[in-house]
Parts: sequence; structure tokens; C-alpha cells
Amino acid sequence: MTHLTITISEEHLLQLKEKAKHFGVTPEELIQASIKEMLTRPEEAFQQAMDYVLTKNRELYQRLASTPNL
Repeated sequence: MTHLTITISEEHLLQLKEKAKHFGVTPEELIQASIKEMLTRPEEAFQQAMDYVLTKNRELYQRLASTPNL
């Protein structure tokens, strides 16, 4: 595992500690979970958007697919 050092403001550190305490984890665990969630979110967001568009336009796509080429 690789270690990473970051610099954050005192205000952000206090907010981080409060959030971590609220969830019952250490600040480090909260950061690790946040990073993991952030790195996986774009794929999930893309998949949700694609599913929405395909579902919304399903009838149109079916009509276009059944229309003979002119």
C-alpha cells in the first residue's frame, strides 16, 4: 500500500474529524472510503445515464430499427 500526504486547512480537518466521528470511523478510514467511492462513481453515473436514455427512448429506437431503409 502507498502512503499519501496531503495538506488541508484547519477548518477542513475539523469538519473531517466531525464527519468521521459521526460515522464511527477514523478520519483516515473516511478518506479511504471517500476516495474509493469517488473513483467508482463515474462508471456508475454513466451507467445510470445510459440506462435512463435507453429506457426513455426505447420506443423510438424500436421504430427506427423496424423502418425499412429507403
